[in-house]
Amino acid sequence: MSFYNLVGILASVLLFVAAIVGIARLWLSSNRRYNSSSSVVEAYDRWTEDALLERLWGDHVHLGFYGNPPRVRDFRSAKDDFVHELVRWSGLDRMPPGSRILDVGCGIGGSARLLALHYGFDVLAISISPVQIARARALTSPELAGHCQFAVMDAQALDLPDRGFDAVWSVEAAPHMPDKQRYVDELLRMLRPHGRLAVADWNRRDSADGPMNRLEIWVMRQLLDQWAHPEFASINAMRHHFDCSPWAEGLLAEGADWTIATVPSWRDSILEGIRRPSAVLGLGPKAVFQGLRETPTLLLMDWAFRHGLMQFGVFRGQKSGG
Repeated sequence: MSFYNLVGILASVLLFVAAIVGIARLWLSSNRRYNSSSSVVEAYDRWTEDALLERLWGDHVHLGFYGNPPRVRDFRSAKDDFVHELVRWSGLDRMPPGSRILDVGCGIGGSARLLALHYGFDVLAISISPVQIARARALTSPELAGHCQFAVMDAQALDLPDRGFDAVWSVEAAPHMPDKQRYVDELLRMLRPHGRLAVADWNRRDSADGPMNRLEIWVMRQLLDQWAHPEFASINAMRHHFDCSPWAEGLLAEGADWTIATVPSWRDSILEGIRRPSAVLGLGPKAVFQGLRETPTLLLMDWAFRHGLMQFGVFRGQKSGG
């Protein structure tokens, strides 16, 4: 190997290392730390406006379902499968067409549209992000719009009358709620007698299962700060919030851990950029940069879920009659 070839290789390595260091410094310095609900609004408005998540992941921002043990699945198909699996597990599939469903934290409306289209439900879907709601409406066909409506609303202060829904659906919304009990109380306040609950959440390891070590503390701090999360609750803590709510009315919440069935989503969410490069490149250099900006957090999420720091909790229940 000639001296010039060696210099060229060394220069390439140095440039690569410099790029990685630069991205890491930017990632750490430009976090989206939670300060108030406006932090969540700003983050989701920006993610929706840049269109990167939609171009890569389709209608659903949430994780996919791969089975237990996981099987190889198309990422977008796994997201649809997640909706159908949660419907079945929570008992919503036993509800008749025309049942009124509230989707809390609806993103750009992917789950809401599936609930209306495949199960015949009348869905009101809400998000705190005006940009998300505008996009959800734009993606909903006129034929479906009569059964799938969207509104801007704060999940911790729902501007809706008590007991107005046959079921409440909420996927990956709780991490953005500073007051988990208030969030749960609002979900249960919406349920009619015999109403059903279907909730899925990113949960932290319960403190009773052992304290975090120094590495885990640092990882947890990044998972909170990078995506505007005030705090995560454990599966046990969320179950306690459901059980002790003044709106429980005979509801016995049951929780389960779907970590194994959903964890491939984190790596697939990165690999989609390789599988569908035109989806990123078609949005220009800014989208490429944004994809690189989000990759470290996605990798940390993958690590946390695979090493027990985080769990994917699902919750179901049904109110008693009255």
